[in-house]
Amino acid sequence: MIPVDGSISALQWQNKELILLDQTKLPEEEVYLTCTDYRMVAEAIRRLAVRGAPAIGVAAAFGVVLGAYELLASKRDLVTDLEPVFRELAETRPTAVNLFWALARMKKVLAAGLGATPEQLAQALEKEAVRLYHEDIEANLKIGEQGAALLADGMTVLTICNTGALATVAHGTALAVIRTAVRQGKKIGVVACETRPLLQGARLTTWELMKEQIPVTLITDNMAGYLMQQGKIQAVLTGADRIAANGDVVNKIGTYTLAVLAREHGLPFYVAAPTSTIDYNIPCGAQIPIEERSGDEVTQIQGKQIAPAGVKVYNPAFDLTPTRLVTAVITERGLIRREEWEKTRA
Repeated sequence: MIPVDGSISALQWQNKELILLDQTKLPEEEVYLTCTDYRMVAEAIRRLAVRGAPAIGVAAAFGVVLGAYELLASKRDLVTDLEPVFRELAETRPTAVNLFWALARMKKVLAAGLGATPEQLAQALEKEAVRLYHEDIEANLKIGEQGAALLADGMTVLTICNTGALATVAHGTALAVIRTAVRQGKKIGVVACETRPLLQGARLTTWELMKEQIPVTLITDNMAGYLMQQGKIQAVLTGADRIAANGDVVNKIGTYTLAVLAREHGLPFYVAAPTSTIDYNIPCGAQIPIEERSGDEVTQIQGKQIAPAGVKVYNPAFDLTPTRLVTAVITERGLIRREEWEKTRA
């Protein structure tokens, strides 16, 4: 098992199996899924057993590895027959760019290994997936260091969805900033939006922070503005699923609302994400595909019907926050402030 310094980890690679913490079961149960083939990985991504842009990317990379070893065992051609594996993994979720970035990295390894034996190709793919795993941990630690300087002692930070170790390999993005600030001795409080419809804030973010004894208060999503009005929030800190070349941010539905509220109340709005989340092939956020999910996620909570059967539902999983509302994006390479995106792209 790859060590993660004792911290929570969404996924681990052990004995050519991908072990996932099933996030659909949290916080009631800690259930681990052992994925022995790429189809299991794809299904885990689709049903949000593993979620969060960085975690999805790394999981997909190991899905490719599992596909390669399956082909190797059946004496099939890796170069030709891995294409359906890439395709199925790519079709799991459309918005988070880390998924496609990680698969592109794996394809480069495959292309570079033409002429190698099938065994060598499979081993090279495994090494690349492990490299992605460790790169994510390193990036998250650096994001934490870069962002912690923005948080002053005594601050209360508002966040949405889950941007912690559960959304990455370990440590997290926005929660890595909070974790690092706390480890530096700063007293930081967190207000977590519940994050309807799937309650990632209520189920996952509070679970992570309580495990580390970081003070957290849970609110419903529509309470955020009132808390800002009362002066109880000093900064908003979120993650991102994809950032366009101009700095527009696509993140969990409700993020845009928080950005507008932060601007109204004069609060900084920070986004924490690795540079792999920046998609320089997409000029602006309006061109980023927004995933729409099943209406059952809105009309039901954990299988219990809460709305009339047959009601029409619109369920976009993400929304778009324009660059002008983002104070800075915190990456492992430093801060990108709203006025710096043209320079960054160049």
